[in-house]
Amino acid sequence: MARSYRHIQQYEKEIMELREQGLTLHQIGDRLGFSVKQLKNFINRYNEKQRRIAAGVILRKKGRPPKDYKFTETDKINELKYIIARKDARIKALEMENELMRDFLSLTERK
Repeated sequence: MARSYRHIQQYEKEIMELREQGLTLHQIGDRLGFSVKQLKNFINRYNEKQRRIAAGVILRKKGRPPKDYKFTETDKINELKYIIARKDARIKALEMENELMRDFLSLTERK
């Protein structure tokens, strides 16, 4: 079944509304004319985009920015907040790993 090309992001609101109503990807695909694989990929990209927005990461278009593109102060602040949050998460993970190693060594009666 050939269809004319339609960009899936044009249907973002409709897809997410149908997902909230509880329709399966197959049912949504039949209604809008997309394959299940296209819908899975779109939803994965959408969720990743929402996670990045929630984390405060600046969403930029791919490729080289135009010459007149300027970062605003809020963009810089959000980028730095994200970097600090990632570093804090890494430090926390290392502290947990260190604690586990200490517990293991104490249980095996080593120092």
